[in-house]
Amino acid sequence: MSKLYLVPTPIGNLKDMTFRAVEVLQEVDLILAEDTRTSGKLLKHFEITTQMHSHHMHNEHKTTEGIVARIKGGETVALISDAGTPAISDPGFLLTRACVEAGIEVDCLPGATAFVPALVNSGLPNDKFVFEGFLPVKKGRQTRFLALAEETRTIIFYESPHKLIKTLGQFVEYFGEERQVSVSREITKLHEETKRGTAAEVLAHYTNKPPKGEIVIIVAGKK
Repeated sequence: MSKLYLVPTPIGNLKDMTFRAVEVLQEVDLILAEDTRTSGKLLKHFEITTQMHSHHMHNEHKTTEGIVARIKGGETVALISDAGTPAISDPGFLLTRACVEAGIEVDCLPGATAFVPALVNSGLPNDKFVFEGFLPVKKGRQTRFLALAEETRTIIFYESPHKLIKTLGQFVEYFGEERQVSVSREITKLHEETKRGTAAEVLAHYTNKPPKGEIVIIVAGKK
């Protein structure tokens, strides 16, 4: 039966690829990839020869309708992103919604997602949390901080290394320098690191030691 599979891929360590993910990618008719060059290396490693097409944030509005038509026509399609679970701060939502609206079965496999190990590893409360992903770059950024300053649940952010200092400085400004923060970077990779402390302490650390790699920030909620 034709359907859409959402298939997580490793966020760093290739050993985190599941047996089921490999099996699905080998058996589907088409793989949609965020960057075919990046995913090509992954598929080659696992000896997956399935046809691959590009599906990313710049073309998903144009390609979604055609993909839905192919699935309704009998093809089974898998969507992957460069790393992690599709639709989590990556393309995937538009296609998933279109398939659901068209009555197409959608099957999301469990697998790698950067914020889960960062949250669990932070030592901060994880019984209730809110995932913010990437903050607005300019417009709406201050408004978002003002709203989140009153959030009592643990907050999860994604951030790029060259914006980390700015963001940590804004945590101090809007949340207070004593707010507990945990920064995890290069999760599952060779130089994986987690730095925990107050917002002021973590800011001082990365001011003296500029960060590299993919970053997840966990912030304690307001007491």
